[in-house]
Amino acid sequence: MRIRIVGTGRAVPAQCITTSALEERLGLGQGALEAATGVVERYVCGAESQIDLACTAARLALEDAGLEAKAVDLIIGGCGVPYQPLPATAPLVMQRLGLADGSGAAFDVNSTCLGFLTAFETAGRMIEAGQCETALVFSSEVASRALPWRDAPEVAALFGDGAAAAVLRKAEPGEGRLAASLMRTYPSAWESCGIGSGGTRFDFHKQPEEFAHHSLFHMDGKELFRLTSRHFNGFVSALLERAGWKQEDVDLVVPHQASPFALAHMARQTGFAPEKLVDIAARFGNQIAASIPFALDVARRDGRVARG
Repeated sequence: MRIRIVGTGRAVPAQCITTSALEERLGLGQGALEAATGVVERYVCGAESQIDLACTAARLALEDAGLEAKAVDLIIGGCGVPYQPLPATAPLVMQRLGLADGSGAAFDVNSTCLGFLTAFETAGRMIEAGQCETALVFSSEVASRALPWRDAPEVAALFGDGAAAAVLRKAEPGEGRLAASLMRTYPSAWESCGIGSGGTRFDFHKQPEEFAHHSLFHMDGKELFRLTSRHFNGFVSALLERAGWKQEDVDLVVPHQASPFALAHMARQTGFAPEKLVDIAARFGNQIAASIPFALDVARRDGRVARG
């Protein structure tokens, strides 16, 4: 795909909560949660909403691109958890940005933590097909909601809130391209991570106990770790082969910020030098689908990403 990222932006809530403060609040030993998660601090919504974060990130991305909101004719939301089941989150962001009715298309895609990548590729294909000129892609997550603090604080403490956005336009010859993309799904782990309520799986009226029980996030970290360890090396090799690259051709890796320990393991397993990784998990936690675009914006504004 001959597309280019012309702007990025990110947003976090005002409140930053340290892991040591959580340990004190939960009556846990000093250093217990930090040792279990590797996360030192994260940002948590108070007065801010998921839409507030999305719009802040979007405005910063547009400012970075030197564009006004009215230039956008496609908005795709790639959030792991939407603002509500229906309607989609993207149309509300479109409205809050001041775009007129009918001035473009706005819809959501969902592939959990990789929602931004799916939204990014969908936007890129639509730009290439001539269906739009300027796309705004965003992921915004209030990950602090529905966490299992009572039963699994070591899981809950991994997460933080945040949002990030990117503006995409068509690249002219020589300006840039997407060298390769690859996604593979392993449905054997479908039950290992999720929030069961909020859709049609549990009836709020007929199954109130099940609905309440499944309204909290759950994760079998060990099973997900085993699955990833089995497949990740082969997946990365296949992606590089598709791009026609060798591992040493890669200047920077912008991974999902699953956890500080997961990133360290990924570096060891794949052989990428730690200094080639964008690793912000200890400072921001796992921001679900916002993790990758948030880390990309950090890398860009830190001068780690240059043209080419």
